[in-house]
Amino acid sequence: MTIKISSCQFELQKFDNFSSFKDQILYAFNEVPLSSDYVLLPELLTMSLLTTYNNYNQFTEKDKEKLGFFLDDYLEFFNNLSQKRKQIIIAGSTIEPTSRGNYNTSYIFDGEGNVLKHRKTHIFPAESAWNTIEGDELEIFKIGPVIFGIAICYEIEIPEIAHIYSRKGADIIFCPSYTSSEHGFWRVRHCAHARSIENQLYVVHCPTIGEIQGPIQNGFGTSAIIGPADLPWTKNGVIAETTSKSSTVVTAELSLEELYVNRKTGTATTYKDRIRRKDIYKL
Repeated sequence: MTIKISSCQFELQKFDNFSSFKDQILYAFNEVPLSSDYVLLPELLTMSLLTTYNNYNQFTEKDKEKLGFFLDDYLEFFNNLSQKRKQIIIAGSTIEPTSRGNYNTSYIFDGEGNVLKHRKTHIFPAESAWNTIEGDELEIFKIGPVIFGIAICYEIEIPEIAHIYSRKGADIIFCPSYTSSEHGFWRVRHCAHARSIENQLYVVHCPTIGEIQGPIQNGFGTSAIIGPADLPWTKNGVIAETTSKSSTVVTAELSLEELYVNRKTGTATTYKDRIRRKDIYKL
C-alpha cells in the first residue's frame, strides 16, 4: 500500500482577525494535492492570532494562553476544511483551555466530521509560563489507511514515546513543532531521524517558522518526511524536504510494504532487535 502525505510549514505573520488567519491556511492548501491522504500542520500554528489583540505588543509569556479563546473557531474551520477536501488533517496544535489548566493539544480531523485529539505529554520547560499542563495518554490513531501516533515537538526527543507507539502498531509519527532557536530545530530534527531508525517507521516533521515584531518568539526549521536510513530509501533517510524559509508544502508517497520488509530483512533490524535483549535491559 502506498500513501501520500503533505507537510505544510507555516510562517508567522500578523492578522487583523480570525478570517485573515483562515485565508493564510487556505492559501497554503492550494499547494496540497487533493490526492494527499494526510496533511500535517505545525505546533501552535494559531500563535499569530495573538496579534489580533490591540494590546498585543504589551503581552507577556502568560498571555499565550489567550490562544484558547480561538479554539471553537479553529475546530469549526478545520473540521469543515477536512470534510470539504476529504482529507485527514492533523492541524498542528493549539491551546486547549480546561478548568485544570491549558493543554497543548493536537487535533485530528478525519474528513467525515469526527475530531480526535492528542494532548502533549511532555511540555517544554518554557511552556510552564502559560499555565500549561501535561496530557497522560499515548494513544495511536487508526484513521485512514495507516496507524499513526503524534509527538508534539519536545515529545519526539523522548525515545520512550516513539517506542510505545511502534509497539502499539504505528507506521508513522507526525511531529508538529515550534522551536525558538536553530539549536531547538536541530534537536527535534535529529531526534526525528533517530526515532525513525530506532523503530523503523516514518516520521513527518512540520515546523512553525518566521518572525513577527513583538513578544511572539521566532520560529525556525524546515519540513521533512523521514524514513529509516537504509535501502530502499535515501542514504540520509530524508525522503522529501524543503529548504524554503517561508510557508510552503512538501509532499511524498510512502510505501508501507517497504517499511514492513525493512523491519524483517533490512541491514539494521532495530524494530525487533530493540526488544531482543530485554533480559539485559532489566538488569
